[in-house]
Amino acid sequence: MKAIVYDGIQKVQCREVPDPKIEKDDDIIVKVTSTAICGSDLHLVHGLVKGMYDGFVLGHETMGIVEEVGKDVRNLKKGDRVIVPFPVSCGHCFYCQHQEFSQCDNTNEYGEAGGLLGYSKSYGDYAGGQAEYIRVPHANVGPKKVPEELTDEQVLFLTDILPTSLWGTEIANVKKGDTVVVLGCGPVGLLTIKWCILKGAKRIIAVDRVGYRLQHAKGYGAEVVNFEQYDETGAYIKEITSGGADCVIDCVGVDGKMSLMEKVETALKLQGGSKSAIEIASQAVRKCGHVALVGVYGTKYNNFPLGNFFTRNVTLKMGQCPATRYVEPILEKIKSGEFDATDIITHKLSLEEGRHAYEIFDAKEDNCIKVILKP
Repeated sequence: MKAIVYDGIQKVQCREVPDPKIEKDDDIIVKVTSTAICGSDLHLVHGLVKGMYDGFVLGHETMGIVEEVGKDVRNLKKGDRVIVPFPVSCGHCFYCQHQEFSQCDNTNEYGEAGGLLGYSKSYGDYAGGQAEYIRVPHANVGPKKVPEELTDEQVLFLTDILPTSLWGTEIANVKKGDTVVVLGCGPVGLLTIKWCILKGAKRIIAVDRVGYRLQHAKGYGAEVVNFEQYDETGAYIKEITSGGADCVIDCVGVDGKMSLMEKVETALKLQGGSKSAIEIASQAVRKCGHVALVGVYGTKYNNFPLGNFFTRNVTLKMGQCPATRYVEPILEKIKSGEFDATDIITHKLSLEEGRHAYEIFDAKEDNCIKVILKP
């Protein structure tokens, strides 16, 4: 089959790879109808996540038609149309029982975090879904059948960015009347703004440096701040909010803009990429406020601004979203017309065009916000 694979730092290729097969009795094989490129895929391609190797199949936002089922699969059958949330979860460990699916104890023999589809050997070594077919382990837990009347574009983002953006607003404690700062106006940031509006936030400040993404956020009604126009963006936000925002949600992660010193520190392995968004958050949040990190980060960070959080009693939460928990409630909002994420889709391309798709998404060319690939 054809698949998009890691081909070394800053390189991806569409290659022929072996077809996936049923390996365990609760596996399914899905014929992919739509898959997407996520900002966190760029972290892999940039070499900022451990455990990548040549030929690893990328992608963790995937849906399609069930092609084959293992004998222990109970809820799905051949021909069912499903979305596949990115956590690989056993369903019966302590964390799965508490719906913390991204921290499953039984799906990643290579690390402490739970297994994730298409996210390196460090997260379980599960081939991703930017391919013609994908093997989905523990299929009784994650994959969800979706209504035929909804298009792929309406439901594909249930696999990651819709749950992640909603979860970010929850762990940031966004409430009616709050002032919220959203760092990053990529797909997750834009959807986060939409959830904040739905939750009744009074003021939303969107921060980025890419003009067309800021314009998209402005179209939702957010105030926009281009961080390249300020020496201390966090301090500026603190000033215009009279002491700081109630909530700050970092949708950027490790790929934030690096200072020269950060480039040196990363090269010396003192940190795993940029912490510029964290530094803005530490300045922009008010005393006793909440900061959520939903952008992916690496291992350690030199000069982490811990004191800025500690001395002002700031609550800091972070991690990989337990996406499976949110599929059903968000699906209901999509079915009712209460939430629509399709406006962020700017490109629909073939798998064979995957290299080009990664290039324009990474370089932020051609007004690219979200790419869907069609095998």
